Amino acid sequence: MVNTGKELIDICQKRNIKIWEYTVEQEVKLTGKSRKEIFNNMKKNFAVMKNSAEYGIQHRVKSVSGLIGGDAYKLGEYCGREKTLTGTFMVKAMARALSCSEINAAMGKIVASPTAGSCGIIPAVIITAGEKLNKNEDELIQSLFTASGVGILIAKNATMAGAEGGCQAECGSASAMASAAVVEMMGGTPEQALNAGAIVIKNILGLVCDPVAGLVEIPCAMRNASGAVNALTTADMVMAGVSGRIPFDDTVAAMYKVGKQLPCELRETALGGLAITKTGLKLKKEVLGK
Repeated sequence: MVNTGKELIDICQKRNIKIWEYTVEQEVKLTGKSRKEIFNNMKKNFAVMKNSAEYGIQHRVKSVSGLIGGDAYKLGEYCGREKTLTGTFMVKAMARALSCSEINAAMGKIVASPTAGSCGIIPAVIITAGEKLNKNEDELIQSLFTASGVGILIAKNATMAGAEGGCQAECGSASAMASAAVVEMMGGTPEQALNAGAIVIKNILGLVCDPVAGLVEIPCAMRNASGAVNALTTADMVMAGVSGRIPFDDTVAAMYKVGKQLPCELRETALGGLAITKTGLKLKKEVLGK
């Protein structure tokens, strides 16, 4: 199993394979399961993703705390009016990301991809891009393996935990994984896919984790929507030939170092940032009674 982005690019170029193909091969070796079993397991994950990405658009979902809810539904209605600024494609992606986050906060079933706090980005991006590009389910499953392969590298060389690296490690990782997956979906090379991941991380570097009342709701849900947009716009930049100049491995290393440099108040403790604003503290008291 490779340990760096450079190693992944080299082996994929040498064997003329995609990231998703390499990831599946490694999963077969590590688990001893057949290729068919591994694909079927990912299909089950994808089914959960699809449901969580759509349910909140069709129904007004409220979180257990009452802090968030109904925003995915609002975006779904707004999309139907066809008077959006960024177009129905982007609004659909934001709506799906919010839907997953709302389902999570309502104690519904989601796929932590890679974390519960960032669960809306990968489903929203892959489903919406796949819809736009007329991809079938098998091709979307392949994209999830691309995302997984990139995520493994981030986990090996940095962190995906907000408590360790801030929101950049959660939503940043998810967005990088999603953007890389879309680039491969669009016919891009493994090098281009990791370039997309690098640009995404650059764009979100330093983002803190400051959950109001310590709950994965505010600002987490909105950051899922923005993370989806980040992933999709970056994929287009890369497919146009844009380079981020700083390679994937360097950006991942920088993210890890920045995360370690963040004070504990900005790493999921709800002791800094938005969590301790006047309104943030007021909402905390309303929800927790203290």
